[in-house]
Amino acid sequence: NERHCTATTNSVFLHRITSKKLKLESEIKMNIEKAKKVMEELELDGILLTDLYNIRYFTGFTGTTGIGLISKKGNFFFSDFRYKEQGKLEVEKEDFEFVEVSRGALNKIGEYVEKLGIRKLGIEDKQVTVSYYKELKNTFQAELIGVENKLQLIRMIKTNKEIEIIKRAIEISDYSFQETIKVIKKGMTEKEIAAHIEYMQRKMGADDTSFATIVASGVRSAMPHGVASDKKIEEDEFITIDFGCYYDGYVSDMTRTIYFGNNISDKHKEIYNTVLNAQLMGVDNIKSGMLTSEIDKIVRDYITEKGYGDKFGHGLGHGIGLEIHEAPALSPVTNTVLEENMVVTVEPGIYVEGFGGVRIEDDVVITKSGCEILNKTSKELKIIRY
Repeated sequence: NERHCTATTNSVFLHRITSKKLKLESEIKMNIEKAKKVMEELELDGILLTDLYNIRYFTGFTGTTGIGLISKKGNFFFSDFRYKEQGKLEVEKEDFEFVEVSRGALNKIGEYVEKLGIRKLGIEDKQVTVSYYKELKNTFQAELIGVENKLQLIRMIKTNKEIEIIKRAIEISDYSFQETIKVIKKGMTEKEIAAHIEYMQRKMGADDTSFATIVASGVRSAMPHGVASDKKIEEDEFITIDFGCYYDGYVSDMTRTIYFGNNISDKHKEIYNTVLNAQLMGVDNIKSGMLTSEIDKIVRDYITEKGYGDKFGHGLGHGIGLEIHEAPALSPVTNTVLEENMVVTVEPGIYVEGFGGVRIEDDVVITKSGCEILNKTSKELKIIRY
């Protein structure tokens, strides 16, 4: 099984967690050049960055308030007094000039747009609200042109440094899962399990959770996004745990389903093994050059053949990086060509209402001949007896 994946996919968990941060400064300068190619393609004089994920990727700024401006005549970053010191440290080494602004920030940015002679200004039209667009239009003396998802698509293919950071986030999640399943017992609530796994991730160096932790037990495991509730763990039921963390700006995302009890039924085994084989089929077949819809179809056809096609209602996976859901999407309706160094999830599931469900998820790096599975946690059915 998993013969197209590298030898790093063994089930022995590596306990090495390092707190040393990997620096991306030199890569951010390359990112700026990629943004300037978008400017050339759309015949723009500048691009306004308002999405915080793109701001981090193209400017290096890690705060929560700011606007970036990339232009032919220079790059500028606008933020308020709270981020003056941090902003200068982070963006000025990336060839951005920090400009302190307060109220009326758009008016100040508008002055720079006019001073720089920007007549065609690219905006992140998929991220701005209608009201904000109207404000931009009323403030700037320039034609506003949407860049659609072109900046997000630049982020699809990860550099080696980005992949190393993602690997460290995954190491943290792998370890935290192993430690958490040791404490699960009858009567615990799903929220208690979620709290423990989140605590362990923080303890091991995570900056935050990458999304609201999903712990769904019993009939709730048939809910793909069953965020942890007050339900108590009972005998003889599935527990699906889907979680992740942020580490140095990048995310991990993993799912494992375990069985709690002494009397596992044949139906539980059948559903689990069907999902496990489907997931192995996904990581076994995925590779550079495939369409995202192709790999989804391979896995979906197998689940359908086993009689559970109508119980697998979501896509096979999605890209991860600065965001928990990035391009490309692995689904029946997307036709993105997979390329080397894309990092995606492979996460089939079966959800039977009134009974329970199973999802198994790994993060993988696409390679020329297959993939490298980044998670080290075993996918064999784990039974916790009470």
